[in-house]
Amino acid sequence: QVQLMESGGGSVQPGGSLRLSCAVSGNHYCLGWFRQAPGAEREGVASKHPGGAIPYYKDSVKGRFTISHDTTKNTLYLQMNNLKPDDTAMYYCAANTGPPCGLGTGEYHYWGQGTQVTVSS
Repeated sequence: QVQLMESGGGSVQPGGSLRLSCAVSGNHYCLGWFRQAPGAEREGVASKHPGGAIPYYKDSVKGRFTISHDTTKNTLYLQMNNLKPDDTAMYYCAANTGPPCGLGTGEYHYWGQGTQVTVSS
């Protein structure tokens, strides 16, 4: 059983930054960040394959968001810079116990409760 707990959401102005954290417990393989805006489907933002492979990113966040995993703290991070109003959503971390490690919601079986990110002037 994998358990996930997000933190670090909040309200920021456009151009600002936030770092989301996700405490991870239990055996897992891939880790990812997803988001869901009101009235929209949940979508993959970034995912990380174990062993140092290059992460996957949604095109619209490339160059602005960075996913990282501190295995000593069992914590997954999402550093978000140059935030835009379109980034406003509930953000979730997710895990699975085997490949693939893409951005599809169906690839992940364990989910956190989410943390809200609001970008507004």
